[in-house]
Amino acid sequence: MSSKRERENARRRHEKWQARQAEAQQARQRRARTVAVGAVGVLVLGIGAAAVVALNRDDAPPAAAPSAPPARTGNGGVVPDPALAEDRTWTGTLRTSAGDLGIELDGAAAPQAVANFVTLADEGYFDGTLCHRLVTTGIHVLQCGDPTATGQGGPGYAWGPVENAPADDVYPAGTIAMARIGGDGASMGSQFFLVYEDSQIPSDAAGGYTVFGRITSGLDVVQAIADAGTQDGSERPVTDVTIEGVETQ
Repeated sequence: MSSKRERENARRRHEKWQARQAEAQQARQRRARTVAVGAVGVLVLGIGAAAVVALNRDDAPPAAAPSAPPARTGNGGVVPDPALAEDRTWTGTLRTSAGDLGIELDGAAAPQAVANFVTLADEGYFDGTLCHRLVTTGIHVLQCGDPTATGQGGPGYAWGPVENAPADDVYPAGTIAMARIGGDGASMGSQFFLVYEDSQIPSDAAGGYTVFGRITSGLDVVQAIADAGTQDGSERPVTDVTIEGVETQ
């Protein structure tokens, strides 16, 4: 039979073995938890990567873009050759939603402006555009020729210098002249203005404004537009005035 000492030693060895087994079990459990967390992380990363791929795929829906006024380029974005005016007088009709205007264009006095206007008119550039600005105080003009109706639109090119500006800065009723950015004589494009009452428009560093034609009939149409006034808080005619077409010959 074993002695008391031997039984005590055996009991201690057994307790140590149980302690080692418990530690081993705890270690296995910790490893198992680590593997599980890693697997979840991989899964999450995989889902995230898939989402990124989906957002960047060529067939993914594009982000919505803000709307903008439609662009309209004239003469392929190239300034028309002034030789097209042929040093002659052109006649034609400017048809608007308010009535028709007879016009005469002076190709000898303003060849670049007339070549520009005739080219754009032949392309239908002005068709469907609004006369966006009516000035009734100080000067008396109706401004047209901007396809965006913002005062900022143009044909994709600009030209200058000023042609045929009046020496006395007086623009008689019926005058057709080119609009431009103040102080820059090379900023003319497609916008023009119709003078419905005699107006004095001071010259600036670039000179006056290119006079390239006159209204031969229908001035009363423009006067009626002016008499109706503007929309509250703006220079837009109270009733929209649309250019329906321009014919020249």
